[in-house]
Amino acid sequence: MSESSISQGNEANGDVPTKKGSINPPVFFTSAGLLIALLAFSVAMPNTAIAFFSAIKNWITVSFGWFYVSSVMGFFIFALWLMNSRYGHIRLGADDERPAYSYGAWIAMLFAAGMGIGLVFYGVAEPIYHYASPPVGDGLTPEASAHAIPLTYHHWGIHAWAIYAILALSIAYFSFRKGLPLTLRSCFYPLFGKRLDGWLGHSIDILAVFGTLFGLATSLGVGAKSVSAGLNHLFGIANTPGTQVTIIAVITCAAAISLVTGVDKGIKRLSEINMILAGLLLVFVFSFGPTVAILNFLVESIGIYFSNFVERSFRMGQSAPATEGKWIQDWSVVYWGWWIAWAPFVGVFVARISRGRTIREFVLTVMCVPVLISFIWFAVFGGTALTLEAAGANIVQAVTADEATAVYAVLENLPMSSIACFVTMIVITIFFVSSSDSASYVVDMLTSGGHTDPPMWQRIFWASAEGATAGVLVYAAGEEVLTGLKAGVVAFGLPFCALVVLACISLVKALRTEENLPKRHGID
Repeated sequence: MSESSISQGNEANGDVPTKKGSINPPVFFTSAGLLIALLAFSVAMPNTAIAFFSAIKNWITVSFGWFYVSSVMGFFIFALWLMNSRYGHIRLGADDERPAYSYGAWIAMLFAAGMGIGLVFYGVAEPIYHYASPPVGDGLTPEASAHAIPLTYHHWGIHAWAIYAILALSIAYFSFRKGLPLTLRSCFYPLFGKRLDGWLGHSIDILAVFGTLFGLATSLGVGAKSVSAGLNHLFGIANTPGTQVTIIAVITCAAAISLVTGVDKGIKRLSEINMILAGLLLVFVFSFGPTVAILNFLVESIGIYFSNFVERSFRMGQSAPATEGKWIQDWSVVYWGWWIAWAPFVGVFVARISRGRTIREFVLTVMCVPVLISFIWFAVFGGTALTLEAAGANIVQAVTADEATAVYAVLENLPMSSIACFVTMIVITIFFVSSSDSASYVVDMLTSGGHTDPPMWQRIFWASAEGATAGVLVYAAGEEVLTGLKAGVVAFGLPFCALVVLACISLVKALRTEENLPKRHGID
């Protein structure tokens, strides 16, 4: 591909405009229609929907687990190569452009959009699950305790952020460096050219919109469950579908207000505030929990994680398919599918806030800083939970009964538990607001052809549609349908995985057209 072909792409697609955009009818109306159709299907025939989505997920995890596992490790290797290659100094924008946001604000926004809420929800639950039912050996043993947090690191660590980094980098490069619209389809222009202006490009963006909408609807349902459990724990408010729908409505309204104010005000400020609150909560549990045990867990877990990194990254459990193989399908492959399906949303948003960064700075930061924070978080909350369980606090029983209450079950064993539980509930709520408005903003851009300032009414429409979808599913169809829908989102990861592979090829093809690069050396 030549530089002139990219220029032709700019003429065909248009540079990202500065004025307020309008809708892209094929993407907007098709996405809205599919949303309504799938929502109607889930509500009218909930049992059929559950069986349908679960069957697809099970087929994909069994038949294509090898593809997920090898691709995710490939994305990690590709990211390392990019960071250390002669392309690392290339800036995501003009050569003399500087970052659009401060480093702290950038970290806060990418982390909040990426997986901040998941850390609070699963910070206690997942290590306890792996302690009770490890992939190999007996549960509830000292050996299972030692490996519980490293297994959690495997799912929330470098692999997940490598997926995000690759797709976000591709979108940012083609948008800010080459002037193409800030949409998923732009990643593939070197491969498909002007064909992306038609239904090929529309289909890619529709797939991204669809995955984002139902991923967010599922997350809103899970978040409402967690906040409702907190209200029940603190104030005795009934944890019912009605309460959860009310919570979803409040989160949706807050997200719409934040979305209307824009990235620089609403999303940025919410992310910064919540990082501070989450940091205070982390310091509190570290200080008043089993501090020495937490430090031991942190050091030991990082050591086990990196010692087994390559072997665990490629492991399929073929020698024990009924036990370890089943665990890998139910945990690792599902996580890879979920992160990949969630990647278009995170990728577009992270690209939007990363203008002016170099490729090396971008990859190094995205793959290291959030991962380090995640390691510390799981060591603090998971280590505290495992220590309390060993002391007879019945944390395993609490997690088994309701994973939404797991973090509250740990906090009630610490001083000032009511205050800590209240802060946790606020953190979860703000994380969901920031995730909701970030996802709505991304959907707005995708359905308006990549405009960074989509129509105001469209922002409100998608924020409301996402909240309404989650509310209807929770109230009319029940939690089981949300679980089935999550299985459907995981299934979306399969076509997205193939798209990310193509995005890597397309990015390399475009990078080779760059001028004034250092001489080739090593593997470059």
